[in-house]
Amino acid sequence: MNHRRWVTAGGALLLGAFTVTGCASKKYVTEEVSKSSATAEKRIGDVQSQVEAAQTRIREHDSKLAELDSTTRDALERAMAAGKLAEGKFVYSLVLSDEDAVKFKLGSAELSDSAKEKLNEFAQQLKTDNKGVYLEIQGHTDSTGGEGLNYNLGERRAESVRRYLNKQGIALNRMSTISYGEEEPVAKNNSRTGRSQNRRVVVVVMG
Repeated sequence: MNHRRWVTAGGALLLGAFTVTGCASKKYVTEEVSKSSATAEKRIGDVQSQVEAAQTRIREHDSKLAELDSTTRDALERAMAAGKLAEGKFVYSLVLSDEDAVKFKLGSAELSDSAKEKLNEFAQQLKTDNKGVYLEIQGHTDSTGGEGLNYNLGERRAESVRRYLNKQGIALNRMSTISYGEEEPVAKNNSRTGRSQNRRVVVVVMG
């Protein structure tokens, strides 16, 4: 009788041990699955971040390529126009200067209304009588300010004329710009009148 009780009690203890072990194992598996899921989610998030960063770099790269293409085309058009100018013969020139009341604001490349009127007439003449010519647009300044500043100012003024003529129907590949800054004055810079004559844009027409 006592032996049977012992067996029964031992069986109960053994069953209890298996039950406790089973619960512990289940809890361990659940914890490991949770850890694995968290790790997987973190890896997925990291990959998504990397993909988004790569896509951003690709968009930036494409944008830079588009800008480069535009700049390259513009430079090529200018080079072609310069080559044609070198082969051509001088026809005539148009001068836009402060002395002629075609004034640029101080330090500005913005065209005045009087300058636009003169360029309108010039563009019309080109389209009517001089369809096969090429233009070199020269920017000049007086000696006020530094050399580098004047060079950049001359280039911006020449470019303003080029862009305006393009809006009037003159093809960009028929025009090139160059800045002489203060290097080629037509008068002395020690007087107001002389400086006015030196602040100019010259459009050279070559056939």
